Amino acid sequence: MAGSTERAAAASGAVDELDAHLARIERDGYTILEGVLSDDEADALAEDLLRLEAELGIRPADNDFEGRRTWRIYNLLARGRLYEAIPVHPRVLPLVERVLDPGCLVSSLSSISIGPGESAQMIHADDQLVPLPKPHVAIVCNTMWALTDFTEENGATRVVPGSHRADHSPHPRGEYETVAAEMSRGSVLVWHGSLWHGGGANRTSERRVGIAMNYCAGFIRQQENQQLGIPREIVRGFCPRLRELVGYGVYNHLIGHIDKRSPAELLGEDTPLRTIWDL
Repeated sequence: MAGSTERAAAASGAVDELDAHLARIERDGYTILEGVLSDDEADALAEDLLRLEAELGIRPADNDFEGRRTWRIYNLLARGRLYEAIPVHPRVLPLVERVLDPGCLVSSLSSISIGPGESAQMIHADDQLVPLPKPHVAIVCNTMWALTDFTEENGATRVVPGSHRADHSPHPRGEYETVAAEMSRGSVLVWHGSLWHGGGANRTSERRVGIAMNYCAGFIRQQENQQLGIPREIVRGFCPRLRELVGYGVYNHLIGHIDKRSPAELLGEDTPLRTIWDL
């Protein structure tokens, strides 16, 4: 009896925490989840990113947005099993599902390592390429996973609190009052896709390393083409929820079907589908 009481209390506490974080996102446009990754988990991811960086010959881009001293690795779900736990993490996905809905999709999964001497990224909103009047309901919800401490000095993400409620997106060359979303290694920054933000300048001698795990609503096109970018034999090894998140499912009994069949059948699944016309 005591065990069931403790479980009920833990579940209630998790719901209360989720509600508190959702309220912060609704008010400020962002929140920070502390202690999502252990030190060992953060270190393992950081070490594997260095492996990929060497194997893939990753070099900084030569543009102001991606950075000239910033190393980025895209399409991480195709790079190793280590990354599969990130999109479905039980501390993070339930919050994203509350901001969007349970039919949300993985939009992109990439790493961002800001090197010493990098300048601040231009302030932007992650949904500003979507031609919808603002403000609007969240159609994008993005997260940044800290694999090192994020500080004002080393390039912590800079945000404009409350800007997700603005009736426009920021001008790419505009100057804005921002605050640094400082957080310890293993923490996760979660934000509404309309929030004005950008990577900070790194004034230290070490890299600021993070993983950008981005989600979108199920009716929005993904930033990275998950269905073509991840080999099907890799997707077959994903857990069922991750398969849905990368697009092998149908949104609201309609969006994404193939001849009234679920795309999960392409993975060899026997997945009967009742479309909206059959309900």
